[in-house]
Amino acid sequence: MKKRIALLLLAAILLTGCAAPAQPGAETGEADAASAATMERYREGELREYEGNKLDPAVGPRDNSIKGIQYVDIDTYQLTIDGLADTPQTYTYDEVKALPSEQRLIRIYCVEGWNANILWQGVAMKTLLEAATPQGEANTVIFHAVDGYTTSLPLQEILDHNLILAYDANGIALPPEMGYPFIFVAEDKWGYKWARWVNRIELSSDDSYQGYWEGYGYSNDADLGRPSR
Repeated sequence: MKKRIALLLLAAILLTGCAAPAQPGAETGEADAASAATMERYREGELREYEGNKLDPAVGPRDNSIKGIQYVDIDTYQLTIDGLADTPQTYTYDEVKALPSEQRLIRIYCVEGWNANILWQGVAMKTLLEAATPQGEANTVIFHAVDGYTTSLPLQEILDHNLILAYDANGIALPPEMGYPFIFVAEDKWGYKWARWVNRIELSSDDSYQGYWEGYGYSNDADLGRPSR
């Protein structure tokens, strides 16, 4: 019976992406160690508070990328927006940063159980997509990363929610661990929709496209409040 209860609790944690509650009698030293580890993740110049809101470190507690942290050569980097586009676009890092920017305080939720409140700055996806002139049959946006990672969201959903492609986190340039030069900020979605190291944005008519983790059974909708798998 005890084993069955333990398995049910584990399943609930994995489905909700919520961290397990602290166990009664947990050592104070363990809490202190966790706090110290969190403090060490702040980078030089990184904001820790914004308009009365505590900001978490932009770098997560561990790397969960598919091929390790990517270190992009910004001198040769290009961001391409193509696919079902009448006017495909190619940008350098500086050209994207020169576009009108927006700042948003948005919390990212990882299915592993951690979350982080981060101040993001970047360019509205609407700006990038409209410049590429989506063709009439385009209904899906596929994000490609330098490590081969992909994920997608419906085009209309991205436009309706005015989602952004961020290049700064907590007042500093994105750390490589968080996706420098660009991370897609998929607000209100599980973390696997937040594509890091984005180098291509593809307009597609494949509304059932499955990205890397979706191909392993993760929800293609990835809505918070629903099981990720």
